[in-house]
Amino acid sequence: MCGRKGQGPLGVEWVDSDYWVIDTAYSLKPLRDDVDLKFAYYLVKYVGLNHLKDGTSNPSLSRDTFGSQFFPVPPLAAQREIARILGALDDKMELNRKLNATLEAMARALFTSWFVDFDPVRAKAEGRAPSGMDADTAKLFPSELVESALGDIPKGWSVASIGDLAEIVGGSTPSTKEPAYWDDGVHHWATPKDLSALATPVIATTERKITDEGLRQISSGLLPVGTVLLSSRAPIGYLGIAEVPLAVNQGFIAMKPQPGVSAQFLLRWAEAAHEEIVSRANGSTFLEISKSNFRPIQLVRPSEPVLDAFHALADGLYRRIVTNEQQSRSLARTRDELLPRLLSGAIEVGAVADAGGEP
Repeated sequence: MCGRKGQGPLGVEWVDSDYWVIDTAYSLKPLRDDVDLKFAYYLVKYVGLNHLKDGTSNPSLSRDTFGSQFFPVPPLAAQREIARILGALDDKMELNRKLNATLEAMARALFTSWFVDFDPVRAKAEGRAPSGMDADTAKLFPSELVESALGDIPKGWSVASIGDLAEIVGGSTPSTKEPAYWDDGVHHWATPKDLSALATPVIATTERKITDEGLRQISSGLLPVGTVLLSSRAPIGYLGIAEVPLAVNQGFIAMKPQPGVSAQFLLRWAEAAHEEIVSRANGSTFLEISKSNFRPIQLVRPSEPVLDAFHALADGLYRRIVTNEQQSRSLARTRDELLPRLLSGAIEVGAVADAGGEP
């Protein structure tokens, strides 16, 4: 199935189950016995469709234009082998996606249990051993809840503002009319768009880069690895952790963790506090949370030993997510580079098959 209308890129998707096609998409099925449908999917995906669109207000790809395109078609056996090889790469990426979704859910559940529901504290208060942790970790939690400005919280913990736990900064956009700020840029420069397409909160690259001169135009400068980014407008709530040093535009709240505070804690707190964050936003055209409205947001600050224990567990999950993301990006590059080389004959299909599907 492939898209046919819209200002953005037209995507191509493989669908394994029955479906209906609306008027903004096409369904592709072979009319000849010597065409493998999975091969056709990869072929159309590689060739792309956007250069075929016509129109200004709502560019569209007509069926006649799409149907009149010529594509290279190798013998059926080669088509099937190409589809099998590329499909194996896609399957591994899909497995990584599912693994990462599970790891994300585990980290989210851990934060909720410890810092929202206070499950270990409630268990100890009732004379039960906290579930899901060893005895040494359980000893880190108190066995009593006390009153606070935020309601009952674990004894010995405190109420703090997010500005106490992280340095809060924003960014800006150097003039796009000045080539010296952008041409041959070397520093990653993030916009909320870079976060919108993330399957996991791992920011390893950005669509655009800026030069040294461009970086000097941004007061917050280059933010270090481990900075937590929160989109502050249109919409509020995209999240990610910088895995590379980067600068940001004006669409972010950037949280640089204070010593002893985990980026994982800030990330999961921002997820859990989404409604509170949005409630402090304002604006007529679109809602935006300012740094001055963000810094005072209150939260429960755990004891340092509990924060350290959470970081050890959550960061272990996050590192596995990063590894899976890196592998998937590598597999995607391999897949995207392999098809044209197979079609052109630069690599023989049999040679890839003999190597176990690796290029």
